[in-house]
Amino acid sequence: MLSNWRDPSEKTLAVLLLAPAFLLLLLIVVYPIGKLLYNSLFAVDKDSAFIGLRNYLDVWQDPLFWNATQNTVLITLITVPGALVLGLGLALLANLPFRRKWPVRLALLLPWALPLSFAGLIFAWFLNTDYGVVNDVLRRAGLQNEPVSWLLKPNWAFAAICLTVIWKTSSFIALILLAGLQMIPNSLYEAAEVDGASRWQQFWQVTVPMLMPSIMVALIFRTITALQTFDIPYTMTRGGPGEATETLAMLIHKYTIEYSSIGIGSTLAVNMFLISLVVTGFYLRHIGRDAA
Repeated sequence: MLSNWRDPSEKTLAVLLLAPAFLLLLLIVVYPIGKLLYNSLFAVDKDSAFIGLRNYLDVWQDPLFWNATQNTVLITLITVPGALVLGLGLALLANLPFRRKWPVRLALLLPWALPLSFAGLIFAWFLNTDYGVVNDVLRRAGLQNEPVSWLLKPNWAFAAICLTVIWKTSSFIALILLAGLQMIPNSLYEAAEVDGASRWQQFWQVTVPMLMPSIMVALIFRTITALQTFDIPYTMTRGGPGEATETLAMLIHKYTIEYSSIGIGSTLAVNMFLISLVVTGFYLRHIGRDAA
């Protein structure tokens, strides 16, 4: 027995090396998910009585849940493609043969490095009704006489949040795609040029197919974080006007922190986890299979 530990087999060595990572995974992933599921079956905010699926029935009958889910899905559908297109453009720009590349790459890092809440505060200041930069520029240009309450009108507030999210997250996608671009061999472009392919044809027939694994990674990460959007709308509008910009993560915060309803908050979190799981599965099953 002692000799086996001194000279372990490959299988035993693999188990020993993976055990710390497995235990850490149990601690930071499996346990929190299990705790959420447990809390969602109890009236934790009252007397911790077991109530089964009553929290789920209450949530599914709550108009606030469907409004927050709709807002979350819309933000995801708008900002993920927008950030992907803008991030791809930024990555292609940063990959050009500049003599000095560090200013371009520094410009990519700055939006990504800013905290989400800080980005929300910056754009809230830009769009402020009384002293915002946007209203001031429009007034000086003679395009408006009265200031526009950008963040006090539902459609404009929602559009402002989407714009902020796209600006903040496009740099993250650009960094992933830039790494993918640098892995593409120049010989492929040289061969395509010899075959008479134009720049546009090289982009669609060489760049995009070779970038698909990087695009997949960027899409999965960006979609999951989009479904969890909280900081930017919270700092810009607090979910207003009314509940026009309230997301599912903000509703979870409202019930759990403000209302101290841990049971309902856990139920909402389980629903958000299931949505993220379904979307990720869709990516891996369909888009990932096409990329492979």
